[in-house]
Amino acid sequence: MTVRPIRLFGDPVLRAPSAPIETIDDGIRALVRDLVDTVEPPGRAGVAAPQIGVGLRAFSYNIDGDIGYVLNPVLVETRGEPELVGEGCLSVPGIWHEALRYPWAKVVGIDLDGDEVVLEGEGLLAQALQHETDHLDGKLYLSRLPAESRREAMRQIRESDWF
Repeated sequence: MTVRPIRLFGDPVLRAPSAPIETIDDGIRALVRDLVDTVEPPGRAGVAAPQIGVGLRAFSYNIDGDIGYVLNPVLVETRGEPELVGEGCLSVPGIWHEALRYPWAKVVGIDLDGDEVVLEGEGLLAQALQHETDHLDGKLYLSRLPAESRREAMRQIRESDWF
């Protein structure tokens, strides 16, 4: 089991759009194992490849004990009116704010066999799908915060012991 260290706010890999996975090989299989191992500890809903220092389009998820992964995920559909929901991020530890998220989301990607994977749902799953695909597009949840909350989050980051 390999639980990889999480890259923190300020690391350039978190701000760069991730490259699509072109070939599924031993390196990609190892990446998936690491993503799944890294999302397993309690309190983790998702881990995107950039969060463990890999600029490829892949993420793992752990929603209510259902653990899995998606390669080359694309957020293809959202439904409902965006609403403010409490959110945090492993790359911004200890800082929680309300971010704008759609109540329902759908992601399409592939698995290690190249077969299509469709994940869709509401609540925490919808939030995680949006959060993780944002990571793959080089965005942190901080960009989804209302202006006042974003200013407060940046102040908390500056004052944190990890920044």
